[in-house]
Amino acid sequence: MEHPGWKGVCGPPPGTPLWPLRRYIFESVGTKRTLTISQCSLADDAAYQCVVGGEKCSTELFVKEPPVLITRALEDQLVMVGQRVEFECEVSEEGAQVKWLKDGVELTREETFKYRFKKDGRRHHLIINEATLEDAGHYALRTSGGQALAELIVQEKKLEVYQSIADLAVGAKDQAVFKCEVSDENVRGVWLKNGKELVPDSRIKVSHIGRVHKLTIDDVTPEDEADYSFVPEGFACNLSAKLHFMEVKIDFVPRQEPPKIHLDCPGRTPDTIVVVAGNKLRLDVPISGDPAPTVIWQKTITQGKKAPAQPAPDAPEDAGASDEWVFDKKLLCETEGRVHVETTKDRSIFTVEGAEKEDEGVYTVTVKNPVGEDQVNLTVKVIDVPDAPAAPKISNVGEDSCTVQWEPPVYDGGQPVLGYILERKKKKSYRWMRLNFDLLRELSHEARRMIEGVAYEMRVYAVNAVGMSRPSPASQPFMPIGPPGEPTHLAVEDVSDTTVSLKWRPPERVGAGGLDGYSVEYCQEGCSEWVAALQGLTERTAMLVKDLPTRARLLFRVRAHNVAGPGAPVTTKEPVTVQEILQRPRLQLPRHLRQTIQKKVGEPVNLLIPFQGKPRPQVTWTKEGQPLAGEEVSIRNSPTDTILFIRAAHRMHSGTYQVTVRIENMEDKATLVLQIVDKPSPPQDIRVTEAWGFNVALEWKPPQDDGNTEIWGYTVQKADKKTMEWFTVLEHYRRTHCVVSELIIGNGYYFRVFSHNMVGITYEPPKYKALDFSEAPSFTHPLANRSVIAGYNTVLCCAVRGSPKPKISWFKNGLDLGEDARFRMFSKQGVLTLEIRKPCPFDGGVYVCRATNLQGEAQCECRLEVRVPQ
Repeated sequence: MEHPGWKGVCGPPPGTPLWPLRRYIFESVGTKRTLTISQCSLADDAAYQCVVGGEKCSTELFVKEPPVLITRALEDQLVMVGQRVEFECEVSEEGAQVKWLKDGVELTREETFKYRFKKDGRRHHLIINEATLEDAGHYALRTSGGQALAELIVQEKKLEVYQSIADLAVGAKDQAVFKCEVSDENVRGVWLKNGKELVPDSRIKVSHIGRVHKLTIDDVTPEDEADYSFVPEGFACNLSAKLHFMEVKIDFVPRQEPPKIHLDCPGRTPDTIVVVAGNKLRLDVPISGDPAPTVIWQKTITQGKKAPAQPAPDAPEDAGASDEWVFDKKLLCETEGRVHVETTKDRSIFTVEGAEKEDEGVYTVTVKNPVGEDQVNLTVKVIDVPDAPAAPKISNVGEDSCTVQWEPPVYDGGQPVLGYILERKKKKSYRWMRLNFDLLRELSHEARRMIEGVAYEMRVYAVNAVGMSRPSPASQPFMPIGPPGEPTHLAVEDVSDTTVSLKWRPPERVGAGGLDGYSVEYCQEGCSEWVAALQGLTERTAMLVKDLPTRARLLFRVRAHNVAGPGAPVTTKEPVTVQEILQRPRLQLPRHLRQTIQKKVGEPVNLLIPFQGKPRPQVTWTKEGQPLAGEEVSIRNSPTDTILFIRAAHRMHSGTYQVTVRIENMEDKATLVLQIVDKPSPPQDIRVTEAWGFNVALEWKPPQDDGNTEIWGYTVQKADKKTMEWFTVLEHYRRTHCVVSELIIGNGYYFRVFSHNMVGITYEPPKYKALDFSEAPSFTHPLANRSVIAGYNTVLCCAVRGSPKPKISWFKNGLDLGEDARFRMFSKQGVLTLEIRKPCPFDGGVYVCRATNLQGEAQCECRLEVRVPQ
């Protein structure tokens, strides 16, 4: 077979032959030719032809770019008005074409005044320099292989106070420290004293470290007693506290003065001293007495309260903490872990480093000397941020919302819980996003604006006057999925005495959860009790409801279900009466079957005729008034149509067919005319009626068989006796006689006539004499003498031809080698091979190859010498 030529019709210049290159691989196996294109690219998108001689066949190759996948998704972001926003996403291909969308609307390059698009290899960035409230929404990056979604929340600029400044009561020469903590570490502010800006000096220092702002006043004097405020810049917020100066009253007393504690407190009961956990607790008590009194510090122990240090060695054994309700005094030493007591002639200073909850309680300071004693109780309260709440619970999960519920913290930090802060994140992300700036007062919140089909987690913080607690453990992951919409186009397709056939279409809104199926229910007219038509769900959009009570009037409804539950139902508008409706039979004969149906001999016939009628009509076919017979014509009936099918049409199938549909005494009929046509037979009695000069008059009769259709005309041909080459004289000629002109005088001619109809021209296949290709075997390449070394495989080769294929036999010194496993024989395309495995000197000798078929026999021989290396 001739090797084909492959051509690219487009892509490469049209008609360009494709030569074997590294990317083009041509394969030829028998009569099969294969073109393989490796490393396919968009340039290979073309139409390709295979040309063999004058024959061609073609096909088209469509090349698509591989889908671009999202390798790193977008992250949700929460920003304040005016802040910069940058979304970053990574895709699988460098330089890939992507689209940015906001709330489903594509962001165009023309909006550069608002958005800036940046590419960095496989990373794509969307930048908003100054965010506004209108920029909030869902942003998406879409590629040919998917999309990434993220939410941007833009909040008005607000400042949250994590820790406010507290009132202080400080004695002379002591240090006063006002400290506050706000939510933004970039916020600056101004400290005021009685409404006037405070100017720092060597004694007054202002510091700002992260979110913490401090005002420190060393060596406090009576002039420092005032109202102090911190005003953050740019926010309508004012944090205020009062500094109380504790005066020391020292009266002149004579020697042998009884001890006295000098605190400027009405009723000798000072206000509760409040300290924030982690700060230093400092109790500065001025004293007097002569001789200098002994100062004893003690703390009242109550249930579950353990003192911060072990009792002094000389303290009573029961002075320690107890698990019962006891009220006892614990002696506090001067150096006891975090506790330090420093006593001079005129004052005693009690300090605790890093105050803790256990340091809370009533402290008793007692001064004694030989003249007498004095005692004062000081109440200390240690406040802290609340404990972390327990993990929140998620309920009422909807399409883009859910209800988050939580419990108050076990310990409120000593201050009432002011509210809660809620955060969420995508399950696969590490970035938490705050959902509220104003504190939530309730223990539940309805979170919204989530992306359907994305898994989320929630956590909550508790906030009191001191600050914000640690975050709670994350909630169980959940996925917002809304129930599907209601199915559409619910219709009753058919009704019988016990069944109703329903059909519908899927809902317009399916949701990210997909569809699990549909439920079908029915109820009696005027009744509210719905009965399930099937157990479980059906995935189909049609259903036959069976075993219904005859003549009952029923309403039907269908619901779509997914993971989130059932959607809204769609109900039939009117009750359906379960009763067979008698419908007159009627044939719906298609337009193309209303005229004569023409088919060629050998073609299939497939006539489908729809009909109507209830109950199911009886269908009858006849031909020329007689019932159809024969295996070549088959009838197939269904409840809604009937089919006349003939696998291969013959002329005998022509005729008039009638189909009848009948229900009781009602019927409808239709008539079809089938005409099977074939090529006509040759014209009859062609003869020369007259010859003169250069002209001959021909005459013939129409063909005996017109092929069951009209004769369209005739073709007349002539041939010279010398050359016998036929030439067409007339074509599509309508008459049965003609004159052939322009003949050569003295030459002999033959004439022939073909008849035409719609099928084609008369054709008589030529008769060929069968050729005999038989041939006796003959060796086209004989065996050659060989000398080989023992132990190395060797082969003997020759070539033979003959028809039919000869039988091959190999001999060594007259012995047939066919049964010897040490010899292998091959025959491929007339090439004969004898393989000798590791020959030894004994294998030397005369080898003969003999070929035999029905036409004869041939053989060739050679001598093989096997040498042993010295």
